[in-house]
Amino acid sequence: MQFNISKEFLTQIEELIHQKNDQELAVLLNDLHHADIAEIFEELNIAEATYIFKILDSEITAEILPELEEDVREKILHGLSAKEIAEELDELDTDDAADIIAELSQSKKEEVINELEDVEHAKDIVDLLRYSETTAGGLMGKEMVKVNENWNVLTCVKEMRSQAEHVTRVHSIYVVDDENRLKGRLSLKDLLTTSTKTPISEVYIKKVDYVKVDTPNTEVARIMQKYDLEAIPVVDEMGRLVGRVTIDDIVDVIKEEADKDYQMAAGITQDVEAGDSVFEMIKARLPWLLIGMAIELVASLVLKENETTAQTYSTLIIFVPLLSATAGNIGVQASAIVVQGLANGSLKEFSNTYLKKELAVALLSGTIISSFLFLYHSLMYGQELVGLAISISMVVVILFAALLGTVVPLVLYKNKVDPAIATGPFITTTNDVFGIMIYFWIARMILGF
Repeated sequence: MQFNISKEFLTQIEELIHQKNDQELAVLLNDLHHADIAEIFEELNIAEATYIFKILDSEITAEILPELEEDVREKILHGLSAKEIAEELDELDTDDAADIIAELSQSKKEEVINELEDVEHAKDIVDLLRYSETTAGGLMGKEMVKVNENWNVLTCVKEMRSQAEHVTRVHSIYVVDDENRLKGRLSLKDLLTTSTKTPISEVYIKKVDYVKVDTPNTEVARIMQKYDLEAIPVVDEMGRLVGRVTIDDIVDVIKEEADKDYQMAAGITQDVEAGDSVFEMIKARLPWLLIGMAIELVASLVLKENETTAQTYSTLIIFVPLLSATAGNIGVQASAIVVQGLANGSLKEFSNTYLKKELAVALLSGTIISSFLFLYHSLMYGQELVGLAISISMVVVILFAALLGTVVPLVLYKNKVDPAIATGPFITTTNDVFGIMIYFWIARMILGF
C-alpha cells in the first residue's frame, strides 16, 4: 500500500523530536521505505530533518540522501562533518556517491574523499567525478559483474559470487578480455546449462549494446528505451569496460528532460521549482515575457497600419483575437509533435513527407474552421464578402502557422539549439505578427483596399 503523510503523523514526529525520544522515532521510521522518509524530511524544517538524520542508521540514511530534493540535501549535508558524510557515502553505490560529492564545495569535497574508508570505493568515485553529469560517464556506476573470456564456467561462477556481494542488482554479466575490453555478455541460462569446464569464450554472446563515456545522457536514454534495456555497459575511448548505466538513472534523466522541455515550452529559460525564491523565478520567466512584449508591439503597429480598413469593416477587428488564438494553437500543436519526435527518435531530420502531412492536416483543419467561421459571420453580420475574406485569411494563416511550427524546431535542432523553445511563446507571438499581416493583406485584396 502506498504511504501517505498525514498531518497527524507529522505532528507525532515533531513532538517526538521535541521530546528527544530517539528510540520511539527510530521505531516509527525504520520500517518505512527510504523514499517515504525522504518525503517526510521535505515536510519538516531543516533542524528537525537533520536531527532525525543523525539518529537513524547509516544504511538507512545513505539510501535517503539520493531521494532528497537537491536544496534539502544541501542543507542537511551542511550540518554534517566530512567524516559523517563519508560514512554515508561508504554505503552508497559509486554513481550516487559521486553525484552527492559533486554538489559539495571543492574544499569539503576533498575532506570527504579523504575520510572515505574504502580506498577502492574512493578511487571509483574520484574517477566518476571526471565526467560531465550530462554524459554516460557521469551517469554510470562502477558496480557490475564481469568475467574474463579465458575463464571456464567454474571459475566464472566463483568470481561472480565474489563480485555480486558488492552489486545491488545483477542486470547483466559482461565478458571482457585480458585488457578489460568489452567482448560481449553472458546468459545466465547458458552458464547454468553448460559444463563447468567449458571456456566462457565458447558460450558468451558477442552481440552487446553499449555506449561510450562521452555519449550524451539523452542518447543513452533513447538507446535503452529503444532496446528495452535495464542496464547498458559503458566503455572508454579504447573500448575498455568502465561501468554501467542502470534504468533508475535513466528514469531520472527522462524526468529532468521532460521538466526542462515543459518549462522551456512555457517560456521559462532556466530550471526553477515552486520552492525557489522570487528573484530566481523572475530571472527565469521575465526574458521571454519581454521578448513576447516586443513582438506583440510589432503586431500593434501592423494593426495601426490597417486602421482605415478596420474602420471601414469593423468586423475584421472583432475576429483578430480568434485568428491569433487559432494560429497560435495550430503552431504550438505542430511544434510540439516535432519536438516530441526529435526527443524520442521517431523524427531525426527535416522530412518533406512529414511536412506535407502536417500541411495537409492544417489545410483540412483550416477549411473546417473557416467554413464554420464563414457561416457564423454571414448569419450574424450578413456581409458575405467580408466573411469570405476572413475565412480565406484563416486558412492561409493556419497553413503558415503549421509551416512555422514544423520548420522552426527542425532548424533549431539542426543548429544544436534545444527545439523545445519553439513550442511556447516564440511560436505564438511570431504567429501573431505574421498572422495579422497576412490577415489584412488578404482582406485588402478581396475587399478592394
